[in-house]
Amino acid sequence: MKNNTTVALIITTYNWPKALELVLESVRHQSLMPNEVIIADDGSTDETKKLIKTFQQNFPTKLIHLWHEDKGFRRSAVLNMAFSKTDSQYLIQLDGDCIIHKDFIKDHIFHAEKDTFLFGSRVNIQKLFLPTLFNNRIIRFNFFANGIKKRTRNLRMLFLSNQYKRKNELSKKLRGCNLSFWKEDIIAINGYNEDMEGWGREDSEMIIRLLNKEILGKRLRYCGIIYHIYHHEKSKSRLDLNDEIQQNSIKNKSIWCENGIDKYLS
Repeated sequence: MKNNTTVALIITTYNWPKALELVLESVRHQSLMPNEVIIADDGSTDETKKLIKTFQQNFPTKLIHLWHEDKGFRRSAVLNMAFSKTDSQYLIQLDGDCIIHKDFIKDHIFHAEKDTFLFGSRVNIQKLFLPTLFNNRIIRFNFFANGIKKRTRNLRMLFLSNQYKRKNELSKKLRGCNLSFWKEDIIAINGYNEDMEGWGREDSEMIIRLLNKEILGKRLRYCGIIYHIYHHEKSKSRLDLNDEIQQNSIKNKSIWCENGIDKYLS
């Protein structure tokens, strides 16, 4: 990536300020800062707004709070809104329940390349560790740290991460909480499909259209590390409907979705 490329970190959140506080604290301690951080808020209450205002008073880069009304799980819509509001060329996507390694931003920027999206996995923070996590405001985890599982994902070894190549396939390892891509590529496929409300398939369907556009995926392994805070699973009541939309995108080799980001760009 060229040194003058602008970068935005976009963090989705919904009514969990206690987790978002740790996430933003981990952003504050990054070895390399993005040009801006955008909180894409899917309708949280004023408690989240107050937290973000507190961080805005003394944050090392621009911190923006983008909110829309709570009308159920509309993550696709609020992400499209966030993409449309930034002038940054490269977008790194994170969920508001994922603490980031101090070199997370640096790793995504280092591996960014033309016609490519990046995806990483996550280390899981266990349920029983949550009281300790929040009481002690922990944002750093070494390999032997208490309260985590999937420890091999907590190894940062760049000489191994460089072995991973671009592929034109949807990986089972893909997670929407750890993605990055060029804004121009997202605009070219019309962003997330907002017909996909409720949890499930919204990230993978968007990625399928990127792949159909010949934007290849590269896995971040041994770098780009995040720590996912345990929470109960979200409702899967819309999963079958969203899966049908995804299957249609596969069958039709879709590149464009009709209900996407373009409505915010006009």
